[in-house]
Amino acid sequence: MIPPVDHPAIPPRRIGVLLINLGTPDAPDAKAVRRYLGEFLSDRRVVELPALAWQPILRGVILNTRPKKSAHAYGQVWREDGSPLAATTRAQAVALQGAWGPDVVVDWAMRYGRPAIGERLRAMKDAGCERVLLAPLYPQYCAATTATANDKAFAALAGMRWQPAIRTLPPYHDDPAYIGALRTLVEAELAALPFTPDAVLASFHGMPKRTLALGDPYHCHCQKTGRLLAEALGRELTVSFQSRFGPAKWLEPATDTTLAALPGRGVKRVAVVSPGFSADCLETLEEIAIRGRETFLTAGGTDFAYLPCLNDSAPGVEMLRAVLTRELAGWTGANPG
Repeated sequence: MIPPVDHPAIPPRRIGVLLINLGTPDAPDAKAVRRYLGEFLSDRRVVELPALAWQPILRGVILNTRPKKSAHAYGQVWREDGSPLAATTRAQAVALQGAWGPDVVVDWAMRYGRPAIGERLRAMKDAGCERVLLAPLYPQYCAATTATANDKAFAALAGMRWQPAIRTLPPYHDDPAYIGALRTLVEAELAALPFTPDAVLASFHGMPKRTLALGDPYHCHCQKTGRLLAEALGRELTVSFQSRFGPAKWLEPATDTTLAALPGRGVKRVAVVSPGFSADCLETLEEIAIRGRETFLTAGGTDFAYLPCLNDSAPGVEMLRAVLTRELAGWTGANPG
C-alpha cells in the first residue's frame, strides 16, 4: 500500500538496544557535581527516607559541602573524552553497533545526567524502533540501580502515545558468559603483574544492610558472583563492599577496613577487582585504585594492584553480545546459544 503524499514519513522498522549505566556529572567541577548529586540523591530508590526528613539534609548540608570534595575526586580520573563511565559506556555501545545487523540500533544513556534515558528512548522511537531492549548494565540486581533505571524508562514511556514494545535485561551475576569474561580478564591482569598477590579482593558497591532484610537480592548476587569467580580462577577471593555513605549500617565487610587490616594479618601484596561494575568509574578509579592503594600501603602493605573492569575489552564486549543476544531472541534472527 502506497501512503498518501501528505502522510508523515515512516521510518523502516527497527529494534533498539539501550545500554544504561548509573550516571556522571557533565564536568569535574562543583557546579556540575552539585546538579548531578541533587538528582542522584533525590531518587527514592537510592535514599529510602521520607522526603520531608531527607530533603532538608540534602539541600541544607550535603549539597553545600560534598560537591567540592567530589569534584576534586572526579578531577583525578577525568579523561580527555570526559567521564570514564560515560566514555566507556559509549565505547561499549559503539563496539556492539552492527552486532545484530543494520536493523538493530544500539544506543546508551545514563540514569542520572546525560544522555538521559527518556531522550534516547524517544530518539529510538523516532528512528523506527518498535521494539526496545532496556539493558541496565548491572550484573547484580539492586533496586537502587537496576530498578531505578527501568523506572526512569517506564516514566518516559508513560508520556508516549505510541510506545515501543519493551524487554528488560535481567541480572547476569551468575551467567557463564559473564563469569568466563571475568576469569579471562582477571587471569590476564594477574599474569601481567610484577608481583604475586597474597590475596585477591572482590569489591562490590555497598548497600545499606536493611535492603537485604527488605528483600533486595543484591547481597546474595554479589556473594554468588564471588564464589563462581573464585571457582573459575581456582583460588580464594575475599568479597567486600565499598562506598559507604551516612550513619546507617551497610553490608560488610567494608573494603576500606579490610584493606587496612590485611597487612596486620601478614597479607603484604594484594590485588582488587570490582566485578559489580561494568565500567570503570569514580568508585573504582579513585576510591579503590587511588585511596584504596593509600590505605593498604599506609597500613604496611608492599604491593597493590587494581584490576580494571570488563569495560569495552574484547571479553567484555563479547560477554555483552552473548547476554543481549539471548534477550533479543524472537525479535532478531540471531542465535541465542
